[in-house]
Amino acid sequence: MDLTIVWAGIIAFAIFMYVVMDGFDLGIGILFPSFRVGDERDQAMNAIAPVWDGNETWLVLGGGGLFAAFPLAYAIILPATYPLVIAMLLGLVFRGVAFEFRWRDPRHRGFWDMAFAGGSLVAAMTQGMILGALLQGVTVEGRDYAGSWFDWLTPYTLLTGVGVTTGYVLLGATFLAMKVEGRAEDHAYRIARIAGWATLALLIAVSLATPLLEGQYWRRWFAMPNILFAAQVPLLTGILFFALMRSIAKRRVYRPFVLALSIFLLGMVGLGVSMWPYAVPPGITIWDAAAPESSQIFMLVGTAIIMPIILAYTAWAYWVFRGKVGEHHYH
Repeated sequence: MDLTIVWAGIIAFAIFMYVVMDGFDLGIGILFPSFRVGDERDQAMNAIAPVWDGNETWLVLGGGGLFAAFPLAYAIILPATYPLVIAMLLGLVFRGVAFEFRWRDPRHRGFWDMAFAGGSLVAAMTQGMILGALLQGVTVEGRDYAGSWFDWLTPYTLLTGVGVTTGYVLLGATFLAMKVEGRAEDHAYRIARIAGWATLALLIAVSLATPLLEGQYWRRWFAMPNILFAAQVPLLTGILFFALMRSIAKRRVYRPFVLALSIFLLGMVGLGVSMWPYAVPPGITIWDAAAPESSQIFMLVGTAIIMPIILAYTAWAYWVFRGKVGEHHYH
């Protein structure tokens, strides 16, 4: 068994879990100013209040796992994206503080609402730009980052930032459609329809731009026989988008959110098609960046214990707080 591949799978799973689980509550934060002050905003906040902090567990697992299992990749990616990482963490701090102070400081609730929305927007945008910075390639000399402080700032990273942000809005709107009632529910379906079309347009734009970044990306998607497998990803994505927009139009309760999650999963598959086996494109593979085998074995034992516990308490939390949050909290 190649433990490096196992750890690459663990990190990819942790990142996917973070993207889809913290993605929808970041999306709700971005949407927050569009809801009416009072009941609508209270419902939106209550829908994620029991689970938002648990969702961020996956960020810790993904980041910590990258540091432990692929220390060279961690040592290169962070210096290449320091401004984005700092901005993301500050955004997450502001939205976390806003969760607490919004209820405890009613006199300044408007300020905390804006902190919640602004922190969510900054976190979402920077996460997308980090992804774009990684895909467009990182300048490396030997084992060190050799680029400048602002190599991450390009039209492509702005495109991926807007794309991820819009995708989070789609996740947030479809999640709210499951959880809220009345005018807030109607508003969630309207936003979901708009966000669905916007996400599709941006996904197409990113998908067309990415193969032009590196020759290896082009070969992964369009050279034979790779195209026979790779073509299934956009085909399935198109089918899921059709089903998503149909389910939103018919105001299905759970189906839009499940379909949005499935689209994000296919996005991760597409990312894997482009990047595999590189940890830091275009030159550092997962084997180049991997920790010693003894370290991987030691960490794997702990992960085998911790990850089932995280999955179990996450599933329990969502089960306990299932159903509509309603105008008078959960029922």
